[in-house]
Amino acid sequence: MLAPAAPPRLGARGRAFSQIAQYHPELTAFRRDLHAHPELGFEEVYTAARVQEALRLCGVDEVHAGIGKTGVVGVIRGRSTASGRMVGLRADMDALTMSESNEFPWKSTRNGMMHGCGHDGHVAMLVGAARYLSETRNFDGTAVLIFQPGEEGFAGAKAMIDDGLFQRFPVDAVYAMHNWPGLKPGCFGIRENAMMASADRVTIEITGKGGHGAHPYLAVDPVLVAAHIITAAQSIVSRNVKPVDVAVISLCAMHAGDLNAMSVIPGKATLVGTVRTFNHEVQDMIERRLSELCSAVALGFGATATVHYDRVYPATINTPRETQFAADVAESLVGAENVVRDMDPSMGAEDFSFMLQAKPGAYMRIGQGGEGSCMLHMSRYDFNDDILPLGSALHASLVEQAMPQAGH
Repeated sequence: MLAPAAPPRLGARGRAFSQIAQYHPELTAFRRDLHAHPELGFEEVYTAARVQEALRLCGVDEVHAGIGKTGVVGVIRGRSTASGRMVGLRADMDALTMSESNEFPWKSTRNGMMHGCGHDGHVAMLVGAARYLSETRNFDGTAVLIFQPGEEGFAGAKAMIDDGLFQRFPVDAVYAMHNWPGLKPGCFGIRENAMMASADRVTIEITGKGGHGAHPYLAVDPVLVAAHIITAAQSIVSRNVKPVDVAVISLCAMHAGDLNAMSVIPGKATLVGTVRTFNHEVQDMIERRLSELCSAVALGFGATATVHYDRVYPATINTPRETQFAADVAESLVGAENVVRDMDPSMGAEDFSFMLQAKPGAYMRIGQGGEGSCMLHMSRYDFNDDILPLGSALHASLVEQAMPQAGH
């Protein structure tokens, strides 16, 4: 049985927060139910069904399922739609392939799956906004609530776009929010332009000549070549990327040989890693230099190396106008002192970037933990339910202030 919810401990200005705070017990129970039943990308059957049920109970005008496989979209029309405007709000739904170490009553009931990134809370916050917007409708236009599958490496945002998301719901702008343990509750963070980095996957296949470990002169050792490539790859950032630009190259895994065969030099070795950048020029340069460097290093040892470079997620780039607007809306809720407008960009990645390639918009952080809290993707992470009404109020206020009624 899920633990009862405590009343919200955070305060904020405005009617939206005051009304949504009354939903806090229900939102908390809803969030904890999702936490107990995590699902992976494109497998969010239970989650999508719960979202559809919640949206219908909230009284939204339309519920559309199956967009991008398991995605759900809710549509809410304001008291008037004369403005013709349409604003999108997005929440991601999927969990992670990891085991949970928590012991509270709502811990994961599914082995090897856990809401370790707070997407359960993101869904609950958007459902809270749906209820408020459906009850009040204090806006002139249409709100489009996007519940997206597969953010954790499956490019669910792209899947929804490819499935006609923005053709069916041609929003003028789209906004998203992610909890951030490094920011104290009651605060928001945002920045113009690059908010998060691109995520590229690099696979380096090295081919040498196998042999006996006692006679390496008769072999071409791919393990030795891999070691030199690992070291040399770090020179790309230090010697090819301008100091004013930012990039990361991390070769994180290596496979070669057999741990039970201590004296066998393998014929092949494979390196796998990631590249993180904020702009296309640096991204293009690193892809080119990695290929050149790996081939040259391998050739120097009499081996060959092939680089497979996959661009998984683009950089998350906030558009200036929408960034300023979202920050102003956050400030209207919590005051200027609680809005960080120049938040440091993260080298992590987000597939909301695909939506920002298609539409103007902004991606924000909502503080959830503060110093010493458990970071994202850790086995003891849990979403902070205290911030549910505040996140919902921000979503709702983005709609109301982007599409005000005439005379307001």
